[in-house]
Amino acid sequence: MSARLYFTAAAPFEAARQVDILPAGHRARRLHGHSFLARVRAEFPPAVASFPGAESDVLAERLRAAVAPLDYSLLNEHLPTPTDENLVRWLRARLDLPGLASVGIHSTHDRGVDLDDRDHAHLWRRFRFEAAHRLPHVPPGHPCGRMHGHGFEVILHVDQDLGDRDLGVDYDRIDALWAPLHAELHHACLNELPGLDNPTSERLAGWLWERLRPQLPPLSWVTVYETATAGCHYDGRHYRIWKERTFDSALRLRRAPADDPRRQLHGHSYRIRLHLTAPLDEVRGWTVDYGEVKARFEPIYRALDHHRLDELPGLDDADPAGLLRWIKAALADCGLPLDRIDLEQTLGCGALLCWGEEGPALPV
Repeated sequence: MSARLYFTAAAPFEAARQVDILPAGHRARRLHGHSFLARVRAEFPPAVASFPGAESDVLAERLRAAVAPLDYSLLNEHLPTPTDENLVRWLRARLDLPGLASVGIHSTHDRGVDLDDRDHAHLWRRFRFEAAHRLPHVPPGHPCGRMHGHGFEVILHVDQDLGDRDLGVDYDRIDALWAPLHAELHHACLNELPGLDNPTSERLAGWLWERLRPQLPPLSWVTVYETATAGCHYDGRHYRIWKERTFDSALRLRRAPADDPRRQLHGHSYRIRLHLTAPLDEVRGWTVDYGEVKARFEPIYRALDHHRLDELPGLDDADPAGLLRWIKAALADCGLPLDRIDLEQTLGCGALLCWGEEGPALPV
């Protein structure tokens, strides 16, 4: 499969709303407000930006212009039924962007909707629980063989073709389905729960899928964050995992105009996320050890962190697209079944390179 390059951007806004179509007594029928975050992903043709490295800034400028009328406003004055789903539709209609792949809204840090280019709404809801576990089948000396614990996060993804409906699955319905699972998992030892004697991220995602999918048929993915920088997706058929790192680097964009500040030496705190798809190891209970992903990436990480990116051997320029291609080439012989790399220069703004299944969108 040929690689697909997307650019990403995000823009916050503050707004009030009330949603009258919800049942009587629902709290969102009252006037209330949110700190929203809009985000967008697009496959830009080269002519959109004036030089390589300006794509995300162009995308961010257009997204900020689109959300500007909403900032510090009553959303009901812009659209009659301001659900997250309708708000995403409203934004997409006002974004004149070639190659637009998806538009999303976070109405809180823990919930949101993404609308793709097929008009499918991908609703997501995030939950947390604190639990202990140990992995009984890891190699001798592996730290996960000891009893330890995590602050786990779970994201439930629901994929729906809304048609003309204003609202898909209500977040409250997802909350109600999660509540008994939270009661089982929170402040528990996962190994003691039936079916979780080997509670890897992958096994836990599958365990949750089996309990939720019969009650929530549009469920499309279950995501488990074991830590803030590593996690797993499961869609009932196969597993995807990711490992995240941050690095701090300096750069100049050589192809920027002489009077553009991005041609000057500057820097970013980058976030990189490596995605891969692999079959489940039935003995270990995982696809690939997160520690192994980190170790295979380590030589490249050392070349990136606290260095000048524009001086990396073989890198034409340090723009996000060029850097992603350089990293992909550097990882070609690492032995990991990678199929996607995400790179952010600032929160929600950057690029991603995908040469396999894209998987679900993760919140910013």
